[in-house]
Amino acid sequence: MAKKRQSGEVNRSAAIRELFKAKPDITASEAIATLAAKGITISDHLYYKVKGKMAGRKKRRRKAHRKAFAIAVAAGTTNAPIVKSDALVTIRKVKAVAVEVGGLRMLKGSWTR
Repeated sequence: MAKKRQSGEVNRSAAIRELFKAKPDITASEAIATLAAKGITISDHLYYKVKGKMAGRKKRRRKAHRKAFAIAVAAGTTNAPIVKSDALVTIRKVKAVAVEVGGLRMLKGSWTR
């Protein structure tokens, strides 16, 4: 069972996140010293864990944005040019053509005959 936090106790991870927002290029030793001056003791392991979580969140958000943009381009809802060919978009186009022809079996059959 997790320990309950004492009243008045500081959330160390939140303190590190606030410090990142103030100084994004701060190093681990500088962060430890800055928070120690405020009376918050952290380890370098906690610093790097919080930093990695924050970077991962940004990367996931960027990845989701790129995927949404690619789908929008494939659907023709944006005027932006297609930069890369996306395998998923290609598969969806082939399936749409297969539906027009009468199914995937008909499409495959027409290629072999």
